[in-house]
Amino acid sequence: MSKRAQGEAYEAEAARYLEAQGLTLLQTNYLCKQGEVDLIMRDQKKSLVFVEVRYRKNSRFGGAAMSITPAKQRKIALAALHYLQTSRQPEAICRFDAVTVSATGMEWIKDAFHSPL
Repeated sequence: MSKRAQGEAYEAEAARYLEAQGLTLLQTNYLCKQGEVDLIMRDQKKSLVFVEVRYRKNSRFGGAAMSITPAKQRKIALAALHYLQTSRQPEAICRFDAVTVSATGMEWIKDAFHSPL
């Protein structure tokens, strides 16, 4: 299985998991010039949730959560801002979550980071 196909499979698994937790999937792989957001969801409080899905086979280099660097956070935030502007929701309440996948399972990290913008 290619890395891209593997990534898509983990993103689909994360989306199903988050839907089971009460979130509603709005869009997958939102891509713009500024960056990409793996999953865009809405929670029960009507907040928009921008989700980064990360997989790491082992934690030798810090694990999946540690791989969401400040540079990656900035790209996600810029893509989220682009989404908000183009979907005419500039005043929406938002948060940035992460779903990490490893050999030990899946973990949902709410408010994994705050927008660096």
